[in-house]
Amino acid sequence: MAKSKTVFVCDDCGAEHPKWVGRCASCGAWETVKEFKQSPLKANHSNAQRAELLPLNKISRDSENRIKTGQAEFDTVVGGGLVKGSIILFGGQPGIGKSTLLLQLSGLMAEAGHSILYYSGEESGEQLAMRADRLGVKAEKIMFANDSMVENMSRGISEKKPVVVIVDSIQTAYSESGENLPGSISQVRESAAQLLRIAKERNVCIILVGHITKDGFLAGPKMLEHLVDTVLYLEGDRQSQVRLLRAAKNRFGSTSELGVYEMVPEGLIPVENPAKLFLSQRHSDVSGTVVVTSQEGSRTFFLEVQALVAGASYGNPQRNVTGFDLRRLQMLLAVLERRAGFPLGTSDVFINVVSGLKIAEPAADLGVAIAIISSLQNKVVHAGDLIIGELGLGGEVRNVGQIRRRVIEAKKLGFSRIILPFGEHKDLLDLGLTITPVRSLSEAVDEIF
Repeated sequence: MAKSKTVFVCDDCGAEHPKWVGRCASCGAWETVKEFKQSPLKANHSNAQRAELLPLNKISRDSENRIKTGQAEFDTVVGGGLVKGSIILFGGQPGIGKSTLLLQLSGLMAEAGHSILYYSGEESGEQLAMRADRLGVKAEKIMFANDSMVENMSRGISEKKPVVVIVDSIQTAYSESGENLPGSISQVRESAAQLLRIAKERNVCIILVGHITKDGFLAGPKMLEHLVDTVLYLEGDRQSQVRLLRAAKNRFGSTSELGVYEMVPEGLIPVENPAKLFLSQRHSDVSGTVVVTSQEGSRTFFLEVQALVAGASYGNPQRNVTGFDLRRLQMLLAVLERRAGFPLGTSDVFINVVSGLKIAEPAADLGVAIAIISSLQNKVVHAGDLIIGELGLGGEVRNVGQIRRRVIEAKKLGFSRIILPFGEHKDLLDLGLTITPVRSLSEAVDEIF
C-alpha cells in the first residue's frame, strides 16, 4: 500500500516545498509554510467514466441557469443570481453578518420554491432556529444538519436534490479521506475539492463560508480562491451599521459591483438609496467637509469626506486616513504645497470617508484636496456643491469616467452646483444644473472659496 506523502505548502500562494522553510521562496511571505500529508492517488482508474469531448460551439448555453435569491442587492453583486453547478466562497470577519445574510437568502429562496440544505459545523440546529425566528425566516422550508463531514453532505445532496447548499464553514469541514484534523491545510483543500466536484456533477450551487484572518485574508490555503468560481467578501466596521458586499472574483459576472446593507435587529437590510444613509448625518456648516462621488460598477455613490488639518504636536507630522489611500493623500499634499502654495509640511492631516466605504478611484482627488484647504483656512464649502475630478502632479484637473451618470444622479439628490474638469461640461448643459468647469486646482480654489 502506498504511503502518504508529506509536503509543505504556503498558505498565501499555494507553492509546495520539499521541506519546511521560514520564508516562501515563491511569494516571499514569512511563516506561511505549513506541513500536511498528501494522500496517494489510487492506481487503477480504468473504470472511471471519461467525459465526452465536444466542440465548444456545440455545448448548450442555458440562459436560465441563474437562481434568483429574491434580493436584488445580492443578485446584482454576483451577476444576476446564483449559477447552478458553481461554488462560491463567502468570506468576512467573525460576527460581521455572513451567516445572517445567508440565512435570510435561504428563507427567500425557499419561499420561492427552491430546496435549500444548510450544513453547519459551528452552530447547532437550536441556535440557527432561534436566529431564524428573530429574522422572520420561515425555517420549516430549510433543511438543516449539524454535520461537517463532506461524505455525509454528498449523501444528503443525492437524497434531497437541493438547488442551493450552504456549508458554514469550510474551516470546519472534513473528509474521511483526509489524514489531518479539520481546519488543517490538507483537510480544507480536500474538502473544497470534493465539494467542487459535487457542485459540478449534481448541478447544485454550493456556498462555502470562510473566515477572515486578522490581516484581512481568507483563512486556509490560498488555492481556495483559485479553486472556486466566485469569491465574495462582506465588509464593514462592527461598530457601524453599514455592511458592504463585493466580489473579489466572479467567473459569471463583473467584480466591480457593490452591495450596501444596513445591520438592524431584523437582520441585514438592503439599502436602496446609499446616499441617503451616507449623507444623513452630514454637518454642512463645518469646515473641512465636502461631498464626492465614487463609481462602483453601475452604481454611483455620494460620500462625505472630512478633513482636519492641525499643527503637529511632535517633530513628524501625522498622515492618517480612513477609507482613503494613504499614498494618494501624500501625493495630493505634495501637489497642494508645490503647485498651489499651501503650507502643509508641518501640519497633521487627517482624512475620514464617512460611512465605511473605501474610495478606490481618482475622481475624488479634487474633493479631498478642497476638503484639506477648507480645514486649513477654516472656510466652509457650500452644502450644494459636488466636486468631481482627478488631480495630476502638475495641479491640473483631469477628466474622469462616466461623468454624465454622476451628474444625473447628483441632480436627483438636489445638488445645485457641480465643480468638474474643463471640457466635460459641454455635454451636460442640458441637465439644468450650474456647471463650473475648472482646469486646475488653483482655479477650483478661486471658484469654491
